[in-house]
Amino acid sequence: MAPHAVDTATTSTERIRRDDPRHPLYLGTWKRPQKADFNDFVHDDFDEPHQKRQKAILAKHPEVRKLYGNEPLTAVIGAIATAVQLGAAYKIGCVWTDMHWSIIVAIAYFLGGTISALYGVVIHEAGHNLVFKRPLYNRLTGLMVNLPMVVPISQSFRRYHLEHHQFQGVEGRDPDLPLDAEVKHIHNNPLLKALWVLCYGGMYVARGLAMKKPPQRWELINWAFIVAVDILIVRFMSIRSLAYLAVSVFFGYGMHPGAAHFIQEHYIFRDGQETYSYYGTGNIFYLNIGLHNEHHDFPQIPWTRIYKLRRIATEFYDPLYAHTSWFGVIFKFITSPVQGPQARLVRMYKAHVSGRREYKVPVEDTNSSTLRKRRDSVVM
Repeated sequence: MAPHAVDTATTSTERIRRDDPRHPLYLGTWKRPQKADFNDFVHDDFDEPHQKRQKAILAKHPEVRKLYGNEPLTAVIGAIATAVQLGAAYKIGCVWTDMHWSIIVAIAYFLGGTISALYGVVIHEAGHNLVFKRPLYNRLTGLMVNLPMVVPISQSFRRYHLEHHQFQGVEGRDPDLPLDAEVKHIHNNPLLKALWVLCYGGMYVARGLAMKKPPQRWELINWAFIVAVDILIVRFMSIRSLAYLAVSVFFGYGMHPGAAHFIQEHYIFRDGQETYSYYGTGNIFYLNIGLHNEHHDFPQIPWTRIYKLRRIATEFYDPLYAHTSWFGVIFKFITSPVQGPQARLVRMYKAHVSGRREYKVPVEDTNSSTLRKRRDSVVM
């Protein structure tokens, strides 16, 4: 059911401007699940928030366009991280051969998991062509940091993450949405949610496979490259080295603060808001990956300049609820009786498309007091 009655005599563009209570801040009138037995996604009849907010911000702050571009430093960071992890794998597999398995697991979590989570951030930047101007060099950057990750993910992530941006929350089209089986079997059980978070990397892969799309050329190249690398690691290091790298990836994409942004970004923590940022010290190491509202609004801005967007357009972002602790995100998600894979907002493709029609942004409505008043009227 639509949140507001629609006057059929008005044009679709007029309806979007008049009836969408979330423009330009895009906060909805929909509510979070309030009962523990709620076992479905939250549904909305409007399009995703970010295109509207981008237009509103550019209308008021056209200087934001100067932040667009590339950041080659990302490739340098990725190269250093790759070298460190391969060095650790060599030491564990070829030098510290008498080390107890419990110590290896600890190293795999605290060092390997931390670095593996960073690989995902570099792959993310490369997926948006934010490292170099030429797409080829961005793809090669993704392959470089994928080298110590055992499984081929960089080119598939690039493909499906861009689809997530294009179809955020659209049922059947957004590969970031949990599968029906996740909602059905995990729901809000704390133990199952903890296991689900621990294995989140596998869930991410399963969602891509569930789309049943034939692999593209670069995905095949990625697979062949990683299989060859894995063979070389076993040949010139040891199977123990490969196991260390695999466990590191398992931790880095699971129960690790560096992976908490997967939950932070779109799982619902407040009524009417479907995307969340994180403003905490973790952004220093993880290349500002927590600024997710800002990133979805402007995926053309690299991590070294995304905080400048936050400072320029502060009146657009201050009213939004944001997280300050990735540990807190994981704890709240696991312990909350109404949180689970089902705590996501979904929309139909028709609603998504209808909301993306061109319209003039009323800049006079984008002052901070107006946005905050609008937010307070729809968010509990």
